Amino acid sequence: MKHSVIGKAFYTSIPVLAGYFFLGAGFGILLRNTGYGTLWSFAMSTFIYAGSMQYVGVGLLAGGASVLTTAFTTLMVNARHLFYAISMIGRYKDAKPYKPYLIFALTDETYSLLCDGKTPEGEDPNRYRFLVSLFNQCYWVIGSVVGSLIGAVIPFPSEGIEFAMTALFIASFTEQWLEKKDHLPAITGLVSTLLCLALFGPDRFLLPSMVLITLVLTLTGRRKAVAV
Repeated sequence: MKHSVIGKAFYTSIPVLAGYFFLGAGFGILLRNTGYGTLWSFAMSTFIYAGSMQYVGVGLLAGGASVLTTAFTTLMVNARHLFYAISMIGRYKDAKPYKPYLIFALTDETYSLLCDGKTPEGEDPNRYRFLVSLFNQCYWVIGSVVGSLIGAVIPFPSEGIEFAMTALFIASFTEQWLEKKDHLPAITGLVSTLLCLALFGPDRFLLPSMVLITLVLTLTGRRKAVAV
């Protein structure tokens, strides 16, 4: 594997490094304070790798949630992946042997780095996307393990740590708003979420808001295509 593509992928992933390391550390500390050790942090970040769902999973583990409750909660928290991943189908279609991992590792932040379709000239685009995805997960795994180890040595209050994921989403939203000229997707997401929150309440708003966002963006996308 060429060193150039590794360096380019690492450079692209740098904006995610600090965020994932510290968010992963927060998760590791939170999980440790719940009574689950470093191996749990490593395993969850390696085989689940679901960011916000891992934070939610700490409460589910501590509360002894049923399989049905866990499955439904996971669907609600990660439903957004079903919608924005559709735009990556064309790019990942011929990505073998990287395809399974690319699908598994498509987090919000990785998507934000790869959604524009730009890849370094002269490099294998699938290899480049694979490396960006792998670097991002490594940051998360390392952060989770470090956080768990810190939590084992230093008493650390965990109240409010879960807000770190909310802060990350706000930062991602702001970055996309500043970088993109078309603000319709951001406005659609914000208005749809607030509307569904008011109509369905904080416990049931996520899936309806995802469906509404998809419908609005699909309709507006077709109108743009017809206009062109």
